Amino acid sequence: MTDQKQQKPIIEDKPQTVPETAVKQDRPAEPPKTEEKTTPVAAPVLEVPDNARWYVVHTYSGHENKVAANVKQRIETQKLSHKIFDIVVPTRNIVTVKHGKKEEQKEKIFPGYILVRMVLDDDTWLAVRTTQGVTAFVGVGNKPTPISDKEVATILKFMSMEAPKYKTTFSVGEAIKIVDGPFADFLGTIDTIDVEKGKVRALVSIFGRETPVELDFLQISKL
Repeated sequence: MTDQKQQKPIIEDKPQTVPETAVKQDRPAEPPKTEEKTTPVAAPVLEVPDNARWYVVHTYSGHENKVAANVKQRIETQKLSHKIFDIVVPTRNIVTVKHGKKEEQKEKIFPGYILVRMVLDDDTWLAVRTTQGVTAFVGVGNKPTPISDKEVATILKFMSMEAPKYKTTFSVGEAIKIVDGPFADFLGTIDTIDVEKGKVRALVSIFGRETPVELDFLQISKL
């Protein structure tokens, strides 16, 4: 018998490859990416010092808003925002009746005046006083006199009232003509005026008797 030599299988040296899943498992897990959020930096809020007071400034009548804008511009130019804090033109909402239509608008409570909250010194006095349109500070003699916080609170509360006020040129006892409604073309006399509701109660002669009739401002006109 011939000895048969066992042939050993030939094993090729190939680089061993590691499964991709194993590589992923061996690597440390990366933290999830998050978008960086930037927090907006708020402008510093200036605290109003205890020695800041409200002053009344006299202006040319009809120029209150323009003067207030000029004072604000001067505050920025002269860098006085740490001494002058508020400029207020006191106004209120009213409803006027023009050409048979109601129009809502703002009416100045104190024509010719604005309110300024500030720390009074030479710099702030000069900045406000020399602003175009300002005629004077209100005070005793030449010295500006502050108004009380109670007065300011009353004015601001009056300004914030939501219900508009009606402005009318009618007066109690005035003769009027009714121009709209079931009593159109009748003449009457105003007995009472309700400014809150924009209505009047007029005494109208009907069948020889005076009868009270409630009418809207739009329903009457002057004789």
